[in-house]
Amino acid sequence: MIPRTHGRCTTESVDDYLKAILELGGSEEERVTSNALARHLGVRPASVTGMLQKLAAQKPPLVKYEKHHGVRLTANGKMRALEVLRHHRLLERFLHDFLDYSWDEVHEEAERLEHFISERLEDRIAAKLGDPLTDPHGHLIPERSGSLPMREEVLLSKWACGVPAVVSSVSDRDSAALREMTRLGLKPGVAITVETGTRNASLRVRIGDCADSVRLSQALASGISVIADRNGRVPSETGSSMG
Repeated sequence: MIPRTHGRCTTESVDDYLKAILELGGSEEERVTSNALARHLGVRPASVTGMLQKLAAQKPPLVKYEKHHGVRLTANGKMRALEVLRHHRLLERFLHDFLDYSWDEVHEEAERLEHFISERLEDRIAAKLGDPLTDPHGHLIPERSGSLPMREEVLLSKWACGVPAVVSSVSDRDSAALREMTRLGLKPGVAITVETGTRNASLRVRIGDCADSVRLSQALASGISVIADRNGRVPSETGSSMG
């Protein structure tokens, strides 16, 4: 079970940092640089350094931080990050499925609410949804036990040409990109095959059963993750992803 921290003093900003470290560190829990956190959170690097020092100095500490060597979560920090991530993804699914929010609207709303819902409300939302495995963008939802399922994903921009794939998840950080994906029919579960493309140019892809292929920018393709379809193979570049 995820130890609940509602009685502990954790600010929204602290939660945001812990969740960002969890997401950027991935399944291997790699060290995250201050610059990567600054870009992800949209804050100045100096502000990141100050916050990481504060989190490392808490009793018990929430992160392990070494200047110029990056940061990773402690066990306590990871517990809180997983709790907030579970809140966020359950809220996104609830807003999408029951309140008719579009998938390009749910991220910001869930960001506002994720810090405040109680354990009781979290459980009721999960039960109402039927304990979903993913949010509307295909990202895996941490289990109530505290474990986060893993799956092998590859960015579409790095997927091999000609190998059938299925969209597994998409980035939820760009509303305009999500609207473009909606227009093209690019959602989790949709079959896709890269026909042509290079690392630095646009890709031509075939989506679902469409007869005609379409061209995707590298920026859009970099926000789409895929897995091999049942008859395909996973290229060697595959790595574990949080979804």
